[in-house]
Amino acid sequence: MKKLIFTAAVAMMAFAAQAQTSFGVTGGINFQNLNGEEAGEDTDNKLKTGFLLGVNAEIAVADDFYFQPGLQFAVKGAKGDNDTKINLNYLEVPLNFLYKPLFGDGHLILGFGPYLAYGIGGKVKNDSGEMDIEFKSDVKESDDDNKMYVAPFDAGANIFFGYEFSNRLSFQLNTQLGFINIVPKYDGEKPKDTSMKNTGFGFSVGYRF
Repeated sequence: MKKLIFTAAVAMMAFAAQAQTSFGVTGGINFQNLNGEEAGEDTDNKLKTGFLLGVNAEIAVADDFYFQPGLQFAVKGAKGDNDTKINLNYLEVPLNFLYKPLFGDGHLILGFGPYLAYGIGGKVKNDSGEMDIEFKSDVKESDDDNKMYVAPFDAGANIFFGYEFSNRLSFQLNTQLGFINIVPKYDGEKPKDTSMKNTGFGFSVGYRF
């Protein structure tokens, strides 16, 4: 799946190079959480600060309308009990659609779209030490008990708005909703009444070339 996501991103960038397009970089701060339930009870996690860094292409499809695929590195996760911090690192492909009408000397930015992501590492940290996170779809009884396991594939939706100045610098407020339960299978079966989904919001700064 990681190779598929990377290949899709490269293909979209190649297509963008043939179309009326611009390229950009983006970076920002996100406030992330892991929402869901455990054994039928709602989880009580808290927001954790994460970040994202990435590149994107902006392809004109009609007057003021654009398709914006990208590739970015994103740190997600949550805070749990006893000062526990769960850090999840993802390679992410956003596939956003933008409406950018002229407003003053720049452009308003209104956007939405799906994202695909694949986990590439992470750690759980607390006062007692730290534990590695391994992204794995199906955990076996023989696997290491001293790791936290998370399903590698994630997908969801982006919603955002912002403003692009005449100098091509932009600011955005972002919301992201994960649709995929990232609790892995255990010996081929998903745990009953247990789920975990990425959610978050934040702000980012971008620049178009």
